[in-house]
Amino acid sequence: MAILVCGSLAYDTLLSFNNRFDSQILPDQLHKISTTFLVPSMRREFGGCSGNIAYNLAMLGESPLVMATVGEDFAPYRAHLSHLGLRGDHITVVPGQFTSQCFIISDCDGNQLMAFHPGALDHSSANHMSDVAEPIEIAIVAPSGRVGCLQHCRELAEMGVPFIFDPGQELPLFSRDELNQLVELATYVTLNDYESELMRERAGLPIETLRRKVEALIVTRGSQGSEIYVGDSVHLIPRVQPAGKPVDPSGCGDAYRAGLLYGLKHGLDWQVTGRLANVIGAVKVASQGPQNHFFDWDKIAGLYEQAYGEAWPG
Repeated sequence: MAILVCGSLAYDTLLSFNNRFDSQILPDQLHKISTTFLVPSMRREFGGCSGNIAYNLAMLGESPLVMATVGEDFAPYRAHLSHLGLRGDHITVVPGQFTSQCFIISDCDGNQLMAFHPGALDHSSANHMSDVAEPIEIAIVAPSGRVGCLQHCRELAEMGVPFIFDPGQELPLFSRDELNQLVELATYVTLNDYESELMRERAGLPIETLRRKVEALIVTRGSQGSEIYVGDSVHLIPRVQPAGKPVDPSGCGDAYRAGLLYGLKHGLDWQVTGRLANVIGAVKVASQGPQNHFFDWDKIAGLYEQAYGEAWPG
């Protein structure tokens, strides 16, 4: 049975400005700003939540089904997925659209200016769960456009498929009623610490309330590790020291979610699942970009034992 990953596929264009933004931005002229940042360094990465999650699942030996909408410029990304052994049966090309694109300029202090073009992501409702012929064991609905996310959660619930609701950066797009409905439909919810506070403010769902509405609530807290709330229990999962010098946090949350999906599919207990997810995130943070790191089970087992003082039980 398959793991289904619903979410975005995107190109990330990363640009480096070798100075500080405030050297070219006059505070008293923000009402008519017009400036150019010279960016001598540029690279393009494969990204998007579903692509990042599927990338990590592939290294865990899984063959997840990726569901997304993309543009006419998707050919290089499709070749990348094919090289990973990932199928594109449920990736729909939308004529006349670009694949989602994120443009990020970083200055020498680490400040960032971003522009995001959703492109084909706005058409994610073109995909339906009824199009998936394979039996689905577990699914995740990651950021995939507001309308598409609502539709996919409802369809999975109607089919009786257990799934993780992962609102991510799209959380502010939903109304209070929609967030409450999505939580009611979901089997599991995963948030980072900022999103958990936003869920409290926008949906009236603090952690203590939210944890009672789902089988498990997972809250990631960066360098502080993560918390998994199951019933009356809380599993505190300590952080894992990165396998190398921390380089880039982009995609760490998606790497973590791949660990969650693997643990759920294979019936691992929550403590082990959370630890596995943390280990994968630690591998990712030591590499530039969301899909350039590498690991195998020997590496995972070694880091797991080093971090937690126990042999990998899988």
